[in-house]
Amino acid sequence: MARVEKTIEVNVPVRTAYNQWTQFEEFPAFMEGVEEVVQVDDSHLHWRASIGGMAREWDAEIREQVPDEKVIWLATDGRENAGMVKFDSLGPALTRVHLEMSYDPEGFSENVGDKLGFVSRRVEGDLERFKDFIERRGAETGGWRGEIHNPDVPGGHTRGSLDAGSEVGGEGGFGESGGAIDRGGMMRGTFDPNSGPR
Repeated sequence: MARVEKTIEVNVPVRTAYNQWTQFEEFPAFMEGVEEVVQVDDSHLHWRASIGGMAREWDAEIREQVPDEKVIWLATDGRENAGMVKFDSLGPALTRVHLEMSYDPEGFSENVGDKLGFVSRRVEGDLERFKDFIERRGAETGGWRGEIHNPDVPGGHTRGSLDAGSEVGGEGGFGESGGAIDRGGMMRGTFDPNSGPR
């Protein structure tokens, strides 16, 4: 299992950065190779991407989501991947975005690309493009302020509603990463979703 960690500072308030990140269907605007993200419901996404010249599709589940703090996801089929993005306010108009992703490279070209640092550079570029996207706009395109905690508990695992100032109602979580999350929502051997960046 390979792992990538990247951090960037974005010149917008934490609420703005977080709200934009919840607009998963807009990820193709700044994520290289991502062709489409479909928001199935509050906690499920379908991804379509081109990775190393190969078409890939997978479904992902949001395991935990806390407004202005974090989003944790896990692929449920297709590419094995999981991850977490955390948001830390550094001031009224400055936010640290910390992204951790784990993934299982498939085939010769992806394994070679991983060893040469292609994935690390791609993730870094995605964060730079996210920074440029939100700073140029100065405001989010929408935001979902609901929470998700341990979706394995039957009934009522999401709560909240659209941000009153939002134009669009995106939801859910994000990822092309890897790792194993146990049934309680903890990522084994990768990171503790309740801790800060290491």
